[in-house]
Amino acid sequence: MELNLQDIPRVKTITKQGFLKHYFKPQKPVVIERFIEHWPAYTIWDLDYMKAVAGDKMVPLYDDRPVDYKDGFNEPHAKMKMSEYVDLLKQKPTKFRIFLWNILKEVPQLQNDFSYPDFGLRLMKGLPMLFFGGKDSHTFMHYDIDLANIFHFHFEGKKKVILFDQKQNNYLYKIPHSLITREDIDFNNPDFEKWPMLKKAKGFKTELNHGEVLYMPEGYWHYMRYITPGFSMSLRAIARNPKNFSKAVYNLLIMRNYDNAMRRLKGQKWIDWKNEQAIVKTHEKNGLIL
Repeated sequence: MELNLQDIPRVKTITKQGFLKHYFKPQKPVVIERFIEHWPAYTIWDLDYMKAVAGDKMVPLYDDRPVDYKDGFNEPHAKMKMSEYVDLLKQKPTKFRIFLWNILKEVPQLQNDFSYPDFGLRLMKGLPMLFFGGKDSHTFMHYDIDLANIFHFHFEGKKKVILFDQKQNNYLYKIPHSLITREDIDFNNPDFEKWPMLKKAKGFKTELNHGEVLYMPEGYWHYMRYITPGFSMSLRAIARNPKNFSKAVYNLLIMRNYDNAMRRLKGQKWIDWKNEQAIVKTHEKNGLIL
């Protein structure tokens, strides 16, 4: 048995009016296949180019280890020079990923390689973020703290993507006071005996290739797995739905600080309690008694 996933719709290109009408307003994901071929980045952005322009930069690295109470919010697990990291990606599979790397801050010249597209939304121009990963490295299933509208531009290689909207929360074993599901769920090959409610979740899937753009609507859960080494850039626009905007403010100002305080106060017991509650609450909401 597999997850109940439908293919994300694909279009070759799209107008601003078409995007707003068919995808933004109904909050549906879409892959745009040939939208950035005029960007210099489309031609020149690959791992070797990133090594050439940013090789001496120290980059934050993350892997798939479980959350530890001593870890701060989005605290990296290691650091490495970009040149060394690119060499590692090319030599062998690695779990290390670069997550939320602000290219404007670190390598301003990269801004010359792309332009901000007009999708009819006001993009946050100070926050273009890069994400890198090696073969078979992956993110946990999560949604972004600000519940933003996300445009995900992929470069080099191939990446698998699974999405769920917020209506699926009751089936995903969401960790309370957090933005992730249970970290021991393998969304690439889920164990339905261990996680039976996943059978009820309805989501989306696709594989991204070089130069393709994925639109992820506000608050969408996303799991990404690098089929081959590669990287992506995300541009974002603030949540427009008042409920989502309010939730983003709550996450940023209250939830994050509360979770960090409880980690300091209770240590690993807090993490263990949250993991247990993810199962208890999910099964309670669905009337399942094990």
